[in-house]
Amino acid sequence: MSSSYDKFQKRRLLSSYFSVVLSVFLVLFLLGILGLFVVNSKKLSDDFKETIVMTVFMKNEANDTIIKAFDDEMKTARFVLSHDYVTKEEAAKMHTDIIGEDFMTFLGANPLQNSFDLHLKADYIVNDSIAKIESRLRSNEMVSDVVYDKQLVNLVNDNIKKVSFYILCISGFLALVAVLLINSSMRLSIYSNRFIIKTMQMVGATKSFIRKPFIWRSIRLGIIGAVLAIIALVATLYYIDTTYPNLEILEDQLMTGAILLGVLLVGILITWISTFFATQRFLNLRTDDLY
Repeated sequence: MSSSYDKFQKRRLLSSYFSVVLSVFLVLFLLGILGLFVVNSKKLSDDFKETIVMTVFMKNEANDTIIKAFDDEMKTARFVLSHDYVTKEEAAKMHTDIIGEDFMTFLGANPLQNSFDLHLKADYIVNDSIAKIESRLRSNEMVSDVVYDKQLVNLVNDNIKKVSFYILCISGFLALVAVLLINSSMRLSIYSNRFIIKTMQMVGATKSFIRKPFIWRSIRLGIIGAVLAIIALVATLYYIDTTYPNLEILEDQLMTGAILLGVLLVGILITWISTFFATQRFLNLRTDDLY
């Protein structure tokens, strides 16, 4: 009978430990993902902004010398990330591939113009800056027209502000949920030992002496959960970096390392604080209240 009871107690204890580790792992993994997203949100938004194309059409009078001069100017312009020169022949071929017919056979000539496709740096894709860039390009006498999706620029900038606000709200909410979940798991773990705590107190053990083994055990469980969360985060980062290498999500190793270290510290801190207050609660209870 005693052996069966001991096995039951051991299984219950292992189940309690497993639930604590699982809770810590899941919560810290979600917080880590959110932290990495917050850190890389600007990079993600910048990457999307830099896909927006500004097309500069050159007049037919622009000869090779003028084209070369404009190309050199774009190479040194501080607002240009990259640019491509597209001849009207290349543009005609692209249009033919898209529509599936050679439109020049109907028109008898190529009505398209030589152009430059500009990819601007993300910091300049805001309403004021991009308007100044457009004015500067139009001031060139050999520029026929400047075209870009103004509505998309406005939409991107507005949505980035909204997303940033929502991310802050979600971060605060998840941080609160993380503390409550881990705290609940730790309290359940301590609850199963409430009689042991009270017995030790009745034989004269000090509160700090009673708390110490429970706190160290909880910290070890917190470390295990945090390490598992870090391993999962590293695997996720590696997958994202392999699948979307243009994001360069692992480029800022210092910030990524700080997030992973923060996950470990949060795991230790929350389990320590939760265990401290949970044991304190049962230490302050009367014996009759334990039931």
